[in-house]
Order: sequence, then C-alpha cells, then structure tokens
Amino acid sequence: MIALHAMRRRCRLLAAMFCFSCLLWARGAEPPSATTQTAADRFAPIASALQNKEFARALELLGPALQAAPGSAQLWIMQGVAYSGQGRSKDALAAFRKALKIAPNDLRALEGAAQIEYENGTAAAAPLLQRVLRLRPGDPVTHGMLAVVEYRQGNCEVATGHFEKAGKLFDGQVEALHAYATCLVKLKQFDQAAVVFQRAVAAKPDDQRERHLLAAIQLLAQQPQAALVTLGPLLAGEHPHPESLELASAAYESAKQTPQAVATLRQAILLDPKNVNLYLDFANLSFAHESFQVGIDVINDGVELQPQAAPLYFARGVLYVSLAQYDKAEADFQKAYELDPSQSLSAAAQGLAAAQENDLDRALTKVQASLAQKPNDALLLYLQADILSQKGAEPGTPEFETAMRSATKAVSLQPTLGAARGVLAKLDLQAGRNQEAVEQCRKALESDPKDQTVVYHLIQGLRKTGKQDEIPALLKRLARLREQATKKQRERSRYKLVEDDTLPTESAQP
Repeated sequence: MIALHAMRRRCRLLAAMFCFSCLLWARGAEPPSATTQTAADRFAPIASALQNKEFARALELLGPALQAAPGSAQLWIMQGVAYSGQGRSKDALAAFRKALKIAPNDLRALEGAAQIEYENGTAAAAPLLQRVLRLRPGDPVTHGMLAVVEYRQGNCEVATGHFEKAGKLFDGQVEALHAYATCLVKLKQFDQAAVVFQRAVAAKPDDQRERHLLAAIQLLAQQPQAALVTLGPLLAGEHPHPESLELASAAYESAKQTPQAVATLRQAILLDPKNVNLYLDFANLSFAHESFQVGIDVINDGVELQPQAAPLYFARGVLYVSLAQYDKAEADFQKAYELDPSQSLSAAAQGLAAAQENDLDRALTKVQASLAQKPNDALLLYLQADILSQKGAEPGTPEFETAMRSATKAVSLQPTLGAARGVLAKLDLQAGRNQEAVEQCRKALESDPKDQTVVYHLIQGLRKTGKQDEIPALLKRLARLREQATKKQRERSRYKLVEDDTLPTESAQP
C-alpha cells in the first residue's frame, strides 16, 4: 500500500480540480464574446455533471460537444474523468491519450493517463510520470509512484533515487518501505536499508516478521548489537519463536558473545528439533571455535530426527575431517551424495532444470532439440550428458553411452569446460575407468578449484586406484569448501528473507 489513502485523496482532488477548471473556462470574468459564450455553454453543464458525479450525464453531453470540437483537449480530459468515474479505465486511458496528442504537456491529461497505467501495473506509467516531473519537479507523490513502477521492473538503482525523493510519503506504508529496503539490499547499501526498515518497524512495532526482517538487514550491515535491540521484545516473551532465537544467536556470535550464541541456539533447537538449519548453525559455531566433538554430538541428534537430510551428513563430515576421522568423514560425504543426487548436477544444468520446473525430461527434450540445430555446441553436449547422468543412466544402457559420447565430445570441443570434465569423471567412475576419472577430475579442478563434487569424485577415484596418500588432504579440502559454501548459503538466506518480501501489486494501487 504505497501512500494509498493519500493518493486516493489526490485522485479525488484532481477530478475536482478538473471540474473547477472547466467551470472557470465557462465563467470568465470578462463579458464573453460569441465564441467564448459557445464554449461556456458547452463546458458548463459538463463540468456541473462531473462535479456532481453524474458521469453518465457528463458522457451524454460530451458526445455532441466532441463532435463539434474534436480538437479540444479539455473535452477529451473531461471524457477521461467521466470514464474514470464509471470505472472504465480502458476508455478513460484512450480519452486521456487523445488529449495528449492535442496538448502533449497538459498536466491533467498526463496525470490521468499515468494514474491508470500505474493502476494497471504497466511499464508505460514510467514515461508519463517522468513527463509529469518535468512539469512539476520535486513532487513527492510522482516520485513515489515512479519508485514503485521502477521497483516492479527490477530497476533498483533508479527506484531508490525516487524512493528517496518521495521523502516521508511512505512513512507508515510498510509494503512500500519493504520495496525500498529490498532495493537497497540488492545494491548492498545495507546501512541505509536498515534505516529505511526501521520506519517499517515503527509502523508495526508488534509485528514479529517486521522485526525479523530488520534484524536480518542489520546483520547484513554488520550491526549485531542493533539486531539484538530489534529482537529484544521478541526474546523477552515467555515463548520466543525459534527464528527469533536463530537470528539472535547469529547476532551474539557476530558480537563475539559466543556463550550467549550457543545457549540461544540450543534453546531454538529444543523448540524446533526438526529444523535442519538450526543444526547447521550449531555445526558452524562448533567449527569456528574448534569444538568439533560437541558439534558432532548435536548433529547426531539431528540425524536421528531427520535421517534423510543430506546437509546434516555434510556438516558432520566436515567436523569429522577436523578430528582427522577420515573414514567417518568420507562415509558421511558419500551418504550425503546418495541422499541428494542433485549435488552431482552442475549449476548450469540445475538452472535449466529449474526453468523446466525441475522436470529433467522436459529439460532434456529442450537440450536435444537445440542440439539438433547445433550439434557441435560444447555447452549443449555437456548439458545433455549431465542431465542423462542425473536421470540415473546406467553403464551398458543407450542413455549411458549417449551421455559418455556427449561429455567426451564436449571436452574435446572445449577443453577448458571444467563442468563437462566433472561429468565425464563421474561417468568414468561408473564405468570402472578409475584412472581416467582421476585425470578428468584433476583437469576439471584446474578450471574450478572450488567444485566440491569434483573433489569428492577425485577422492573416490584415488581410493579405487589404491592411491590413499592424497585422500586426507582432499577430505580437508572438501571440508573447507563445504564450510565456506554453508556460510555463503546462510548469508544468502538472509538476503532471501529480505528479497522474498516483495511488494504485492494489488496493495500498491492508488
């Protein structure tokens, strides 16, 4: 709701101003000439009907008036006002646009057309509002409307400028403040985003979600003490929400108050024992403070409750590596990959699969259709191999042979395509070509040293070829990569918490 009531009042005022202007046209102070008298006779009854909200009557009068004076921008504006009054926005927009063809800088016609395009949520509102600003610079309502239009189009850099110039227009308008803060977060202006979102909390101080969002932004802005103040009212209650406790734990840790961070996170786990993220947070704390066994003990509890949660096995594997318990670590990594086969699917193939609503069959059909047109495209060949592998192609099947040929050809066409080498290594392992798999993994890691799946496959390949010496170092490398990825994922989760809170189109209608 972007200054909803203010904008509605403004629309009513605009209509009244239109009518008042019409009356002025009809009632000049000077004795009218014959021509002026004719115009007054034409405008006065229409203006009176509009003023009295007799829109049907106004339209009846406008028909012959427009036939007599089709070049009158004022009459087209009046028709637009009448149609708007009847809720016929399409007809009203057409009328305002006709007025603009006659008088391109008529402020009333521009505002009328812009208002309708804004209500419809179309990008066409932007150029109209920009023209309004040129005629009336600094108008906060116009800046506010432009901010929302640009936000909807994903143009955050432009939107933030208009949000700022809208001033206090958005005070109390929570959804608009969400949009403003979200744009600032996307632009990594976290301090300013926190300031903006404090206005949202001020509007709804008892709203738990608003406080969670502000705390998340304050953590992104490296303001842990401010986040704790924000969460204070939620933590003071008898039954704090696990999400409040999770955010508070992160804030305590960021503020170097680790005992409070641990105690708060333990409380959250007790309240929500099946929440995998809470166990991962505890594993991160344990890793950061070298309390590896404590972390393993807590993860064990999580595994008992969520035995199919691959992230828990990854997290425990990382902690086992830190204790040099490599066999247990490798077993956990293997279990994690078994539970979550998508770990072997590359980022590019995951993106394609997501575009096909995670339907690998549809994704494969699309790739193969493209390959029919571009049979020597290395990326498409790699995607075909990756998706076939993800679908579970077994050695000896036509699908497996297709995947192997595709990956091999992709590598020959583009030797630096590390992802293709990673898929080829996986297929080699399945086919028992362990030495070839090791070689492909090493070359793949030259292109992308942080590819966790390739590191894991290299470990598998070395174990199968009997070369054990390198495995402990590789397990440590995999553990570091996993820990780094987990931290980044938690950071992304905070972004997502904010960015998912979008401005509903229907709530931003004037």
